[in-house]
Amino acid sequence: MASSALRRPVSHEDRLSLIEHLDELRSRLIISAIALVVSFSVCFAFNGKLLDIVNHPLEHETQKNVNKGRGPLGQTKKVEDGVRAVGTQLDTSLGVLARPDSRLPRATRLALRKQQAVVRAQLEQLPTINGNRPVTLGIGEPFTNTVIVSLYFAVLLAMPFLLWQAYAFILPAFSPTERQIALPLLVMIPFLFIAGVAFGYFFVLPAAVRFLQNFNADNFNILIQGRDYYRFAALTLLAMGIVFQVPVGILAVTRTGLVSLRTLRKNRRYAFVICFVVATPLPGTDPVSMIIESLMLYVLYEVGILLSALLVRPREPAPAPDDLTASSP
Repeated sequence: MASSALRRPVSHEDRLSLIEHLDELRSRLIISAIALVVSFSVCFAFNGKLLDIVNHPLEHETQKNVNKGRGPLGQTKKVEDGVRAVGTQLDTSLGVLARPDSRLPRATRLALRKQQAVVRAQLEQLPTINGNRPVTLGIGEPFTNTVIVSLYFAVLLAMPFLLWQAYAFILPAFSPTERQIALPLLVMIPFLFIAGVAFGYFFVLPAAVRFLQNFNADNFNILIQGRDYYRFAALTLLAMGIVFQVPVGILAVTRTGLVSLRTLRKNRRYAFVICFVVATPLPGTDPVSMIIESLMLYVLYEVGILLSALLVRPREPAPAPDDLTASSP
């Protein structure tokens, strides 16, 4: 049964008993679990790259604070810059003294060149101080955080296949006419979800980190716990993936006739206000990300109207009673 569930969905004309429906559900859950395990295995094998991807917004946006000498890393960078400046000056001085036209004895010049080589080697070994990375407080947190991040990416990677399995299970409930309405919507969901995650990663998450990490940064030694940062990042990206389903919802209500395009266009001003209200509880907790999310919500509202205008055929008005009487023999 699991292999048949993987090949094709049950037809609308098939008549299944309750036991067969439960067996169909069990098979698809098993297939989904296998897909999730495979995705998790792949993500865990490349956990270092995935951690670098998640840490990049935090590390990049806090680099300015480090360059300004804020926090423990900033103070360390000040010391490192001082050592590098002294070492560079010493290297220059040794190079001048060890020149062939120097009046110093040849043995002394050779010794100075050796010292210059040592100084240059030490300068090359000085570490580069980058922005903040998440810190761990428990002995097992590096492992558990790695597992959590791998699981987040595994769900994202397996999402199209999981949605297909859900679609294949509920497909028999739709008639051929209803299937024509549902199929385009279900196809759009994974692509819009991935687009929302990408938008959240490149725009919303960096803006939120930039604002929150620079707020009163001079009064705090800011250290971000890995567990909290990864939860915050995952909730932000998940929220944006769900927000990007707005065009699907608008297309669904217009294709089913619940709301007309004329009503959606007429209430644009109210939709604009509602977008700000909806964006308020979304992850981010800062005005910058809230404004970005609100504006994106309204853009998606307009995209839904545009898609509805292109894909939804206007319903023909029902014939009047007089027309029915005139057309009857």
